[in-house]
Parts: sequence; structure tokens; C-alpha cells
Amino acid sequence: MELIALIDAQSLFAMVWDHMSYFYVFLFMAIESSFIPFPSEIVVPPAAYIATVDGSMNIWGVGIAATLGALVGSIVNYLLAVWIGRPIVYAFARSRMGAICMISPEKIKKAEDYFDAHGAVSTFIGRLIPVIRQLISIPAGLARMNFGKFCLFTTLGAGVWNVALCWLGWFLAQFVSKEDLFQKIEEYNQYLSLVGYAIGLICILFIVWQLVKPKKQPSEE
Repeated sequence: MELIALIDAQSLFAMVWDHMSYFYVFLFMAIESSFIPFPSEIVVPPAAYIATVDGSMNIWGVGIAATLGALVGSIVNYLLAVWIGRPIVYAFARSRMGAICMISPEKIKKAEDYFDAHGAVSTFIGRLIPVIRQLISIPAGLARMNFGKFCLFTTLGAGVWNVALCWLGWFLAQFVSKEDLFQKIEEYNQYLSLVGYAIGLICILFIVWQLVKPKKQPSEE
């Protein structure tokens, strides 16, 4: 998890658990999707777990709050990139504060290369891929991607990822106690990342197929 070098992840999990509500799901996911590193895996699955176990929240409400939060955090990154430009983005990435936020020039470059390779749809696919997920909004802003398209693709990608996280929380609620939840989430998170990679790859292959498949010739009257 991204914050493990700065904060004990299990303590962070306990803090999130104690403040769980729709508002805090929204807030934590907005932070996770901005330039401040925060692991979504200890926000959405526990919220979905609570929704399943005691019904104090609705699991669909959790997914919606998480997706809206992810969109807001991504818009922050997008607008900052639009306003301050590439030189300052990279200068921040090289700074001590950038290091604290776990942002490096290499990560920014990786996100830019990914955006350049896959175009606007990379804002959807990138939301499913670790490391790229938190930073894909920055190259979108640097490229001044159409804001409406950016919001649409970001919402779709974040929605798919949050559905997967909600499913994990629901699944673990069937057989895992609260005391063992953190350990199980960490255990299953690597599988979710593989699912994200697989969905992203399928999307890329579909796009490539649409580009290279033979076009139908118009029939002659």
C-alpha cells in the first residue's frame, strides 16, 4: 500500500474504520485520487464490509460516494496540471514535498507515456492500473484534454475499480471477522490489481481491433 513507508498501514486502517460514513468514503477517495497518496484498498472494501454486515450504509451508496470522491480528486490533479504546466509539475516531483507525496519525475513520465500511447481513453484504463491510477489525471491536464471527456472516462474507470473494491468487501464479509479484515484485504488486493491489468488489456485489445478490422464496403444499389 502506498502509505506504508510513512504511516503504519494497519493504524491507518483503524482510523478509517472509526470514521466510516458516506462522507468519509468520499473524502478519503478524493484524497486518494489527488496528488496525496492514500490507499483506496483500506477505504472502499471496509465500507462495503460494514454495509454488508450491519446495514448502516448501503453498498451501492458506498460505490457512488467512492466514485464521486475519485472524480473530485482527479479533477484537482487535472486543473493543477492545466494551471501550472509541465515545468512546475516536474519541479514539484523532484522536490522534497514531491518525495513525501511519493511522486517522482519517473512516475510522471510513465503516466505521460501511457497517456500518449493510449490517448483520451487512457483516463479510463489508467484508473485500473496501480501507480498510473493516481497520476493519470496529470498528463490529461498537461495535454488539456477536453474536460467533459476527462470527467466521463475518469468516472467510468473509477466506477469499475470501485465496483471491484465493493465486491471484495462484500465477499470478505461472508467469512472474515473484523479482526482479520485488514490482513485479508492486503492478501486479496494483489489479485484485484491483476484484475485491473486484465480489464485494461482487454480494453486496449478491443480498441486496437476497432482500428485494424476491415471496414465494410457500402453495398452497391
